[in-house]
Amino acid sequence: MRVSRLHDPFLRGQLAIAALFLSLGFQYATWAARIPAVKADLDLSAAEVGVLLMAAGVGAAVSFPVVAWLMRRLGSRRLALVSQLGLALLLLALAAAPDYPTALVVMCADGVLVGCLNVAMNAQGAALETRHERNTMAKLHATFSAGSLLAALLASGMTAATGSVAAHFGVAAALLAVLGVSARTGLLDEDAPADRAEPETPAGPKPGGRRWTVPSRLTLWMCCAMVFGTVAEGAMNDWSALYLKDVAEASAQLAPLGIAVVSGMMVVARLFADGWRGRWGDGRVVLLGSAVAGTGLAVALVSGGVAPALAGFACMGLGIAAVTPCVYAAAARQGSDALTLVAAMGTTGLLAGPPLIGFIAGASDLSWGMGAVAASAVAVALCSTRIRWTAPAPVVPGEASHA
Repeated sequence: MRVSRLHDPFLRGQLAIAALFLSLGFQYATWAARIPAVKADLDLSAAEVGVLLMAAGVGAAVSFPVVAWLMRRLGSRRLALVSQLGLALLLLALAAAPDYPTALVVMCADGVLVGCLNVAMNAQGAALETRHERNTMAKLHATFSAGSLLAALLASGMTAATGSVAAHFGVAAALLAVLGVSARTGLLDEDAPADRAEPETPAGPKPGGRRWTVPSRLTLWMCCAMVFGTVAEGAMNDWSALYLKDVAEASAQLAPLGIAVVSGMMVVARLFADGWRGRWGDGRVVLLGSAVAGTGLAVALVSGGVAPALAGFACMGLGIAAVTPCVYAAAARQGSDALTLVAAMGTTGLLAGPPLIGFIAGASDLSWGMGAVAASAVAVALCSTRIRWTAPAPVVPGEASHA
């Protein structure tokens, strides 16, 4: 039985695609962890660092036409491998950047390749689910978080050993190359069946093959769910610690627990969410999860205090964790154009969420800003009722608890 499991094509594909998710989380957290060193090396101001970070986000947000074209030309397998290798090389380019304009170009290119890998790896994950009729998207997204954790540990070790950003990024690039090579043989050669079919509601004639069309109503509802979900996810990571300190009046030692609670609950939930999807279906998981996230946080905000806040943050992490994996899987079934657009909207939510909460907090206070986060989670629940979800995949023994 053990031998047959080692040769299980589903497991082989799952591990290969997980290497892509791990790579994306690892690459992002690697350069993010050395922002202070990059700032010092290039003698940047705080405002210039903000623009540098924004360059990566803008590159990802505007990459939709490029990614859609590349998906049609290369397919998800080749695009994933090329973009994963490109992200490794961009770490070396950032370390070698001689001045601020060059660093801006590198970070913008990084955002575009992040958009490429994000779409391609989710397309691979959806194709794996479709081919084997087994759920895995939530576990794959948990692997992204594991990549961020691994990068943080490496950054801590490399910073203690050497102050050289080039040395750190060189080691990170080598690890990314190993991940890319290990993923190469296990990736699927074709995308999900829906990617080879006509879109569900064609917006016009498509003579001569598949072309990008106006998104269907179903795709637009997925975009809305993704935007609200990533607004909630991103804002919690950026504002939870400040809420604990300034509003709940937590101590300096307790304030960072906000991020830890949200992130920890998200990882745990994603490890188990594929089993939930198999039992109850994606639609019910998204509906109930986002409702728990929104109402749990709202109750915590009304109650006030540190303990209720941490409980509300736990509800948010637990409930919102499965939203993006389920919506990505649903979008992939509509084809690469739908998946690319939904992924771009997810990036937009991550970019727009934290500044939006800051604007609301500036106009009133952070309690109202966090209230907007709770409202975003409730909006996901409402959007989910307008999406036609597929029937639950059968639960394979052991799948609910093992990656």
